[in-house]
Amino acid sequence: MHFFSVPVILLISSLSLAVRAGKCPRLCSCDGTKLTVACIGKNLTEVPPTVDEISVKLDLRNNNLQELSRGAFMHTPYLTHLNLQRCNIIKVKEGAFRSLGRVVSLNLAYNKIDILYQESFDGLSSLKELYLDHNRVEELQPGAFTQLGFLNMLALTNNQLVYIPNMAFQGLNNIKWLRLSHNSLNNLAPEAFTGLFTLNRLSLDHNELQFFPTQTMNRLREVTRLDVSYNPMTYLGEEAVAMAKLTHLYLDHMSLQDLSDQALSHAPLLSHLDLSHNQLRYLEPLSGPKELGSLNLTGNPIYCNCFMRSLRKWAGAGGVKLLGACAGPPHLSDEPLQAVAPLDLRCRSRGETLKDEFEEDNESARSTPPTAKPKQTVKCPLNCDCDIEAQHATCEGRGHTKVPRGFTSKTQLLDLRSNHFHYLPANSFPGASQVVSLHLEFCKIHEIEGGAFRGMKNLFYLYLSDNDLTSLDPGVFSGAPELTYLHLEGNRLAQFPGSALALLPSLFVLHLERNAISKVEPTGLLSSVTPKLRELYLTNNTITSIAKGALDSAFLGTLHLDSNRLTEMPTHVLSQAPNLEELNLSQNSIRWVGPNAFQSISQSLKRLYMDQMGMEKMSREALKGLGSGLRALTLRGNQLEVLPDLSQLTGLEVVDLQDNPLLCDCSLLPLRRWMENVSLEVIATCGHPPELRGQKVRDIHVFKSCPESGSPPDEKVVVATRPPKVKKPKPSLSKALGVKARPAKPRAKLPKPTKNKPQRKPVAPKVTKNKKAL
Repeated sequence: MHFFSVPVILLISSLSLAVRAGKCPRLCSCDGTKLTVACIGKNLTEVPPTVDEISVKLDLRNNNLQELSRGAFMHTPYLTHLNLQRCNIIKVKEGAFRSLGRVVSLNLAYNKIDILYQESFDGLSSLKELYLDHNRVEELQPGAFTQLGFLNMLALTNNQLVYIPNMAFQGLNNIKWLRLSHNSLNNLAPEAFTGLFTLNRLSLDHNELQFFPTQTMNRLREVTRLDVSYNPMTYLGEEAVAMAKLTHLYLDHMSLQDLSDQALSHAPLLSHLDLSHNQLRYLEPLSGPKELGSLNLTGNPIYCNCFMRSLRKWAGAGGVKLLGACAGPPHLSDEPLQAVAPLDLRCRSRGETLKDEFEEDNESARSTPPTAKPKQTVKCPLNCDCDIEAQHATCEGRGHTKVPRGFTSKTQLLDLRSNHFHYLPANSFPGASQVVSLHLEFCKIHEIEGGAFRGMKNLFYLYLSDNDLTSLDPGVFSGAPELTYLHLEGNRLAQFPGSALALLPSLFVLHLERNAISKVEPTGLLSSVTPKLRELYLTNNTITSIAKGALDSAFLGTLHLDSNRLTEMPTHVLSQAPNLEELNLSQNSIRWVGPNAFQSISQSLKRLYMDQMGMEKMSREALKGLGSGLRALTLRGNQLEVLPDLSQLTGLEVVDLQDNPLLCDCSLLPLRRWMENVSLEVIATCGHPPELRGQKVRDIHVFKSCPESGSPPDEKVVVATRPPKVKKPKPSLSKALGVKARPAKPRAKLPKPTKNKPQRKPVAPKVTKNKKAL
């Protein structure tokens, strides 16, 4: 019996390894030495099944995976780094990563993920870095991260989070840095960060927090750096920040008008405090921080008089460096705070100074130090909870049959959802003039009397979702002139409530999804009733027709008509909304789109959705006028055999043509050539002839025999090839679709809105009101 020598065995092993490492998927590049595979921008719709099992790094950036199925990476158990950026991923199914027990870095940034499910990351037991930034995450299901016990950094920036529930991050036993910047967070549950015993850095900047979440932050005993900048907070009260190990606190670029001298009394190790770019005119010496070395007041309207003397002396005695400059009086304007001597901080007389600097004649204001917190007493109805500091009150799910009375007059958020009110009489909310956000979802309300919200002069957000309303009294919203965001989805409204909206001149966003509206009549012209309406959502009603003039609005930018019963293109409606940017017509029964269908909004339209409509034909000029401004076009799940010319749509970033039975002959040559000349992923498959069914338009070779000119055949020939299954449109329909379009009337060029939301001047103690829902 012969045995191989050691060198021979090593040689055979190395050759075997080289053979294995040489296995590389088509369109990918592989490095056998470093065991890496890169398939970047190859229009892949699935994870390549032939990736070598021993690969340790897999880069799949810029593909079109859309969904990660269960066990998608079963064949690559040795991966340590996985990059799935910009792959159009919408859903990560449970168990998608179950075999990746060695992965330490996973990048899912710039996708379209909206929900993180309980077992989405099951199997990633060694993961240390998880990038989920720039997705559409709006919900964190508790338990989503329970398998990530070694994770050090979690990035959830630039998503759509509004609320963090209790125990949302359970299982992150080694987390060091949690990044939640650039969301729409306005509420954090008290136990939102429970269990994060190792967290030392938290980023909450660029959100919608109106009050410092003291109760939530108290759980974070190891955090040393906290960034809450760019949130619309106006006041920081006593003991607001109680974080024993905090050293760096960023509160810049907010709306702070006042700061209690006791606000940081439980942050003894604080060394750097950034209060720049707020609305502070005075500041008392801060009690608590013993290690403070830097206090940044840059960009505040600091008035350097006798009221600032104590702060200046305190800073000098404690070695605190003051950054910033005086805004007044004139002789000290622009003088650095650090350079102003305490003796220079003088007042002429107390009364005159207060009159000049506060523009108030209130006696209590003159005798009270500017940063002192007014005395408050706890006032709360039975079976409710009130947070005086946060100015929030909740009676959620407490079985109330009448609206409770007795909330403090300074309440700004009132949550009454999931009770059993049935009926709201006039003056249902006395003493609620400061309420900004009112929640009345799931309260079984079937009738609201006119004047029910009378006196709520600061009401900005109103949630009446998921009740039993069938109609609205014309005076229902009287007394709430500032109402800007109105949620009426999930009711049984049979008509568009135009007359009720006439009392809402500031209405900006209107939600009417999931109602029973069958027609939209011109009785409530948007141009006169709600002149500022920017977003209108009518998804999932029973709308069969929209009368001419019904949606007349020069300001309307978003219109969702999906999941209704329209059978014709609402071209006549579009001509009355010349600044429309987003239009959703998906899941209507519109089988034919005629020429010039979007001509009237061609200069403004950016996003057009027409999925699953049963559409059988589009005119060659259906998209005429739409050019570089259109960013998204979806036609998924229709019955189209031919498509109009897309060559003018040079600005497209998203296009979806999937699940259409395209006729793959020379009539489709313009589409094929267009697909070859664009950088974005375009998925289109053949439906005819039978021998090409299911094949991708990009992969077939039938076009090689087409004439070189590539000119599209006459439209009549295309129709004759396979006529639509519907009857020829009647003359009246043809006119509505613009077949014989009259010359467009010249219209005044309207100024384009500079922002998507209205502006209001912040006045203490109100909140900044150009934000999303509380």
